[in-house]
Amino acid sequence: MIEENDDLTNDNLDNQEPQETITGITGMYKEWFLDYASYVILERAVPAIEDGFKPVQRRIMHSMKDLDDGRYNKVANIVGHTMQYHPHGDASIADAMVQIGQKDLLIDTQGNWGNILTGDRAAAARYIEARISKFGLDVVFNPKITEWQQSYDGRRKEPVNLPVMFPLLLAQGGEGIAVGLSTKILSHNFIELIDASVKHLQGKRFTILPHFPTGGIADCCGYNDGLRGGKVRVRAKISQLDKNTLVITEIPFGTTTTTLIDSILKANEKGKIKIKKIDDNTAANVEILIHLPSGLSPDKTIDALYAFTACETSISPLGCVIEDNKPLFVGVTEMLRRSTDNTVDLLRQELEIKLGEHEEQWHFASLERIFIENRIYRDIEEEETWEGVIAAIDKGLQPHIKHLKRAITEEDITRLTEIRIKRISKFDIDKAQQKIDALEEQIAEVKHHLANLIAYAIAYFKRLKKEYSEGKERKTELRAFDDVDATKVVIRNTKLYVNREEGFIGTSLKRDEYVCDCSDIDDIIAFTAEGKMMVTKVDSKTFIGKDIIHVAVFKKKDKRTIYNMIYRDGAKGASYIKRFAVTSITRDKEYDLTNGSKGSKLRYFSANPNGEAEVITIYLRQVGSIKKLKWDVDFAEILIKGRASKGNVVTKYAIKSIELKEKGISTLKPRKIWFDDTVKRLNVDGRGELVGEFRGEDRILIINQKGIAKTIIP
Repeated sequence: MIEENDDLTNDNLDNQEPQETITGITGMYKEWFLDYASYVILERAVPAIEDGFKPVQRRIMHSMKDLDDGRYNKVANIVGHTMQYHPHGDASIADAMVQIGQKDLLIDTQGNWGNILTGDRAAAARYIEARISKFGLDVVFNPKITEWQQSYDGRRKEPVNLPVMFPLLLAQGGEGIAVGLSTKILSHNFIELIDASVKHLQGKRFTILPHFPTGGIADCCGYNDGLRGGKVRVRAKISQLDKNTLVITEIPFGTTTTTLIDSILKANEKGKIKIKKIDDNTAANVEILIHLPSGLSPDKTIDALYAFTACETSISPLGCVIEDNKPLFVGVTEMLRRSTDNTVDLLRQELEIKLGEHEEQWHFASLERIFIENRIYRDIEEEETWEGVIAAIDKGLQPHIKHLKRAITEEDITRLTEIRIKRISKFDIDKAQQKIDALEEQIAEVKHHLANLIAYAIAYFKRLKKEYSEGKERKTELRAFDDVDATKVVIRNTKLYVNREEGFIGTSLKRDEYVCDCSDIDDIIAFTAEGKMMVTKVDSKTFIGKDIIHVAVFKKKDKRTIYNMIYRDGAKGASYIKRFAVTSITRDKEYDLTNGSKGSKLRYFSANPNGEAEVITIYLRQVGSIKKLKWDVDFAEILIKGRASKGNVVTKYAIKSIELKEKGISTLKPRKIWFDDTVKRLNVDGRGELVGEFRGEDRILIINQKGIAKTIIP
């Protein structure tokens, strides 16, 4: 805020600098953000633990009960009625109602309510209709045990919480983003929740795991009871229709057929997978056909779909609810325990109210019988005042009321005076006694239920399961997944080149030496003549070090590729021999495979994919009186150690040259080899039929239908 002195004249106004005044913001400005955050948390985004509803959902259900006459109501009409309780726009109420309807539990829907599989939206609220389902009427409403409060404008009463007698929050799931916190409670299976509630009441342990309306396959090993930090991996259900076609019949929760197909097409464009075309035949059920080019393994493509597309997604649950106007972070097991205990308490309240009603009915039926059977109504003929009538009836009843369970009130006597003459004239003592007996049986039954409340609650849950479980069987298959190694299933979509002398590798060096096909997610391992090694990501151009002697695609945790090497330690030191595997590294870090002395140099190097151990011949220079200038070394006699080992001394003299004398055979355990009949290829990834276990010296015999036989090295 800029203030200027009042006594300034026009002449010196331009020469004066404006004065700045800092005004502190106090009062309600301090509280506004906290008020807003509290409102969003408590009144909008997070469900209550008592009934599992957010405020908008609770008000929708209450409005539907207001309007309920057994017939369908237009959703627009329900939304308008809900606005009497919910101080927000019609669009937010309609969206919330569609979400409840799509869960197919509390609302019986009619019309186009959208499709959770394709992501299609529901029709406008004026075209679709709804009513409360039989299940909703059974478990959600009971005005006698509902606590009420005034609506936002004070014109109506609305429930504080609905008396829900079922773990509804866990059945439907819930998601919301508030200010400073969020919640994501996954949905669970209807039948499994009831079984878990019964187990809890029986004092047994139980476990509940997520269940999704879209089906799919779920790995819940890291579910962590639905608490923060947990993770659920969900996969589409993919099967092989024929050798060139895959079909997706169930999709992961949180995706739609549209988003799934888009992710597959993007992966295809990036070269991660290779497909010919996709057909989407989804209607009531998911059916996405993926057509593959000939010669491509369907098994490998399925793994690639899981690795590079939305066919596998990860969901992070976060159990947050409102309890006593505060956010509470709680696991699904505790949620179910609390819900079940709350159901038992509501059942108790319901029984106590029913007992009071039955006892009141029995009391008045007994009074009515005494009043008519003993003709006490005749005692009031002489009375001229109302007080005299009340006193006369009270006096007439006294000899007959010793068996009643409570004292007679003036209200009881007033009700007796309201009995019609027609009813008195047709009064049947036997029928009246039968009614009293029936009420006594009902009172005894309710008292029995109260005395055996847990058994009554178990019977209640079993009734729910019997009446409403049809069609609610588990759709999501539970299974532990193996991690897909993306580097094994990715399509080799680029070429790798090397400039050995200058020390560069990359995909853009097309004028230099071609190494192999690779993918853009591969790691590359490279060795230089100085005995240095580096692993780096595939890139257009990367400097490794001058005089590169070996480049290849690096496989993590590869214990079968064995490197055989002889190096000179320093400029004039002894030569050492070593064998090692490279299983784990830090990317882009330079490793020295020699002893670290300055001037060290590799004299011999070979990379062996199956741990082959060759025989070499070493020639020494003629210096002084050396007697043995030539001898053979068999790498099979050298133990395989870590890459940091110094190695064994070969010779302390200068080596003239090293020549390969004999190719090696594998020194490792036999390797399992499979045959993929679809693409007619051998592999070591477990695809197809197991051919057998093969050593380095073994051969595979192949005989074709023309009768031609041949052997190949595996």
